Amino acid sequence: MKEVYLDNLSNTRIDPRVLEEMLPYLGENYGNAQSMHTLGSRSREALDQARERAAGLIGAGAEEIYFTSCGSEANNLAVKGTAEAYRQKGKHIVVSGIEHFSVLYSARRLAQAGFEVTHLPVDGSGLISPEEVKKSVRDDTVLVSIQQANPEIGTIQPIEEFARIARAKGALFHTDAVCTAGLLPVEVGALGVDLLTFSGTPIYGPPGAAALYLKKGVRVIPQIDGGIQENGRRAGTENLPGIVGFGKACEIAKSEREDNYRKLSGLSRRLIAELPAKIEYVYLNGHPTRRLPSNVNFSVEFIEGEAMLLFLDQKGISISSGSACASKALKMSQVLTAIQVDPAVGQGSILFALSRNNTDADIDYILSEFPPIVKKLREMSPLYAYFLKTGERKPAGPGTDYEHEHEHDDQ
Repeated sequence: MKEVYLDNLSNTRIDPRVLEEMLPYLGENYGNAQSMHTLGSRSREALDQARERAAGLIGAGAEEIYFTSCGSEANNLAVKGTAEAYRQKGKHIVVSGIEHFSVLYSARRLAQAGFEVTHLPVDGSGLISPEEVKKSVRDDTVLVSIQQANPEIGTIQPIEEFARIARAKGALFHTDAVCTAGLLPVEVGALGVDLLTFSGTPIYGPPGAAALYLKKGVRVIPQIDGGIQENGRRAGTENLPGIVGFGKACEIAKSEREDNYRKLSGLSRRLIAELPAKIEYVYLNGHPTRRLPSNVNFSVEFIEGEAMLLFLDQKGISISSGSACASKALKMSQVLTAIQVDPAVGQGSILFALSRNNTDADIDYILSEFPPIVKKLREMSPLYAYFLKTGERKPAGPGTDYEHEHEHDDQ
């Protein structure tokens, strides 16, 4: 049976060149980078090289890169760390309603500590209006955090414009660029951001290594105490093999970005154009053009994402039904809710997250295997039977069978 992996939002296969770079630091080069002996110095040199490579990917200075264990940790440090460092200026922060949970939950924690949080709305394609940002940023706003692209629906935001608005009010600007750094041309100077999160997993690096760009002069309060690592901003013995691999992945991503972009764009265009031609009542989520080339998110009406996922898995096709951090929630994601997808349709969301390892043959296989699965599931769907009988879509509101079927989803 053919295997097609399209869950690259949650993790990508590590590049063999990255793994080769890491191996010595899983074996003979095991010294602590903070130690003064020869083994420690060797590790310190590798750490410094990785920092230079990571900085090179986003056009930053090496001294502005702080390694973390993952993008979520970097987002926590960016949001909580800056809010706490600048609380004398004000206690107001602005985030979008479709941020990664690590930003949304950090904002919620700050709200519990007395901060005021404004959540920016998005339109039906997931875009945030610059006017909404301008209206929300105040003199007492200390931080605005808006991701460059949403990992679930792929919509790319005009970060440069948002950063200018924040800067005019004296607020710091953070962007979560985990989905874009290494795939899009991400330059911190051109973007005008003060903080930026990026990670190794989307660019074929190892899990357990990410970074926060912190513009020189910007202060943060550490969220992990206990040591002098990362210039005192993030305590804990460095994950040297992971960081070395992250640095190598950044170097490769920078040199191969344009080729990867062209390849992914071609594959995603095929899915977006050809799948709806084979299956009725399929809707693309996210902006039609301002979107990641690696992301295709459809809502398939009358059936559920989890059922499609399981049937596709039996055919060797690995996908997810939405956000990697929410796909097991068995309910429509907050992102689809924010763009006002009908709940009866949004329950059937499915995400194809492509990588450079995918091929046209993979797309051919999906186009061959997916339509019969949808047909089979619709034959079992009471919603589809109702539609065929009446020509009407059964609403997913109070008192309907659909709501009753899902009334225990939150328990």
